[in-house]
Amino acid sequence: MASLQTALAEKPAYSPPPIDGDFYRIANVLDERERALITRVRAFTEGVVAPVIEEYWARDEFPFEIIPKMAEVGIGGVGYGGYGAAGGSWLLNGFVAMELARVDSSVATFWGVHTGLSAGSIYLCGDEEQKQRWLPAMMRFEKIGSFGLTEPLVGSATSGGMMTTCRREGDAWVLNGQKKWIGNSTFADINVIWAREEATNQVKGFVVGKDSPGFSVEKIRTKMALRVVQNGLITLKDCCVPETERLQNANTFKDTAKVLRMTRTGVAWFAVGCQMGAYEHALRYATERLQFGKPIGGFQLVQDLLVRMLGNVTATQAMMLRLAQLQDEGLMKDEHASLAKAFCTVKCRETVGYARELLGGNGILLENHIGRFVADAEAIYSYEGTREMNTLIVGKAITGLSAFV
Repeated sequence: MASLQTALAEKPAYSPPPIDGDFYRIANVLDERERALITRVRAFTEGVVAPVIEEYWARDEFPFEIIPKMAEVGIGGVGYGGYGAAGGSWLLNGFVAMELARVDSSVATFWGVHTGLSAGSIYLCGDEEQKQRWLPAMMRFEKIGSFGLTEPLVGSATSGGMMTTCRREGDAWVLNGQKKWIGNSTFADINVIWAREEATNQVKGFVVGKDSPGFSVEKIRTKMALRVVQNGLITLKDCCVPETERLQNANTFKDTAKVLRMTRTGVAWFAVGCQMGAYEHALRYATERLQFGKPIGGFQLVQDLLVRMLGNVTATQAMMLRLAQLQDEGLMKDEHASLAKAFCTVKCRETVGYARELLGGNGILLENHIGRFVADAEAIYSYEGTREMNTLIVGKAITGLSAFV
């Protein structure tokens, strides 16, 4: 007995392995310059965002002080060419999205709306003069953008049922209608608004300034998810917009769809990052939380949850890695982006649920982080195309039969 007690006393202290959600080392596909950018992003998220995000999430407010620091990281327009954009590949863009969401999905969404949906609309649908006029300031985060597509009564059916209208009057356009759930809109300088032309029934895009006559926005309150994102209800009442503010290469909803196709991949990356963050927090908790005299990470059922989570994270990372390669090769189609968005967000919901389960009652406490990831996953699951709508896009591609009604 004495020798057993001596052996137990001499047993080395438990030292857990490093916590890393990149189990298959997918970051190794990046080159040295790209890895340096991701290192800066992680320093920003862990050093600037993480210390304050719980407080802002609880208060339903946005930490405006992080915007200049985000600009310093150099992630404005990753994947774009020219106009002061960061450039690089769509694979790099995906890694940036994943890293941001790994710490907070709201901050990732702010970045995605600004540099993806809003700046992306101008990048894809503006003429050269418009790109030169707006994009450099947006890439520097000096002018913040929003993207107004969804409406109070129209979400998935915006392609054919958009209720916001526009009509030409001389050298100007008059816009009427409402847009709902518009991220960044409560403070954005540049609001990309999509409206259906009364004369032709075709969708057109406009850049509407926050001080434009007839433009107003009301903050949407009492959200249970993405509380740091400042979503607004935009009202356009005889809002007069000059022809020079109409996106000259946005003439039908097909042009709008180009923007959505490009940014839908980013939302799938957000889902991967959200899972990654939840998994890492849960793993850390499992190595620190003691029950029955040892860390709970040493129990079989806890390890089962962790491995289920890691499997989801790794599977979705691998899917997104290949999707980004297709995007960079110019081979990505709507159905490729839709499958990723649908699959990754479903797995995200599952993974954050496992994380909350692992933490037990502590999983609902904001200071333990997991509750925020669980709530935010619900928003990621729905925006940029619901699972059902993306499923129908993929289903049509693989069967040759449309199930849309």
